[in-house]
Amino acid sequence: MTRKTTRRKFIVSSVAVAGGIVGGTALKQNLTSAQKSQAIPSAMPERVLGNTGVRVPIFGLGGAGQTPLSWDNHERDAVAIIERALELGIKYFDTASEYGPSEDYLGKVLPPHREKIFLASKTSARDRDGAWRELERSLKRLKTDRLDLWQLHHVSLQQEIDTIFSSKGAIKAVEEAKEQKLIRFTGITGHHEPTIIAEGLRRYNFDTTLIPINAAEKHHPRPFITSVLQLAREKNIGVIAMKVPAYGRLFKAGVLDGMHQAMGYTLSQPGVHCCVIAAETVAQLESNVNVARAFKPLDESAIAQIEQRTLAAWQDNTFFRAWT
Repeated sequence: MTRKTTRRKFIVSSVAVAGGIVGGTALKQNLTSAQKSQAIPSAMPERVLGNTGVRVPIFGLGGAGQTPLSWDNHERDAVAIIERALELGIKYFDTASEYGPSEDYLGKVLPPHREKIFLASKTSARDRDGAWRELERSLKRLKTDRLDLWQLHHVSLQQEIDTIFSSKGAIKAVEEAKEQKLIRFTGITGHHEPTIIAEGLRRYNFDTTLIPINAAEKHHPRPFITSVLQLAREKNIGVIAMKVPAYGRLFKAGVLDGMHQAMGYTLSQPGVHCCVIAAETVAQLESNVNVARAFKPLDESAIAQIEQRTLAAWQDNTFFRAWT
């Protein structure tokens, strides 16, 4: 028996035991929610996620930022949001190994629904062994034996790219995990420097990229929209948009009127397949879902008007570009 086979069997058996205990408990606790979800059809538009061939709703639940999902000691609020997301037909769930308790909270609710959802997590490790440790921890926390999408998280600097693609880099863990069917698809994410993400997409056949696409991003001197998004379109890579409302800053007085404009702009960009947005409350989640269900692509005139409204506020709404 090879080391790889032993490793996979260990991970799968460990998750199965944990999932049987926690997942079974969650199933009992969420029985009413599960029954409700069967009665509430999802009218949310769906798109094929690049070359994956998988159809996903245009709106997914984010697991970080301004949300109880990433806050310690907020399990009750987090579970309520996750359960409601399932009831509303959300299938895409986004998290990461470094999002505080996010994976743990999702692991308390999602196991009984595993076959119906698209589960994405991330690793911030740049080396093979570190990435493997984070993957094993993510699977354990999420109470699952596989991820639909595993991504290299917030890749920002040339040094990180060099390490990732070195002989002992994280890309080795990605390839091994995919070979062992612990992950289905691979991706790279970043919100700092478009040239770094573009280089990653050129150096490896990633299935997806998670990048900032919002109504102010195009005004940045080095926008993701005209660089990474264009490259992803050419290569038919799945594009998941983040930072859509810029943590709500796009809704300050004199900028945009609400989520319908923020999400409408993002999802109207050619090449964007879906977006992930966090929710502070169940009510906010419901409002966002209603916007996604009502989405219709904006015409060029509407897009131009929104860009004009964000022209004077683009710096305040692309603050995350300084993060590494």
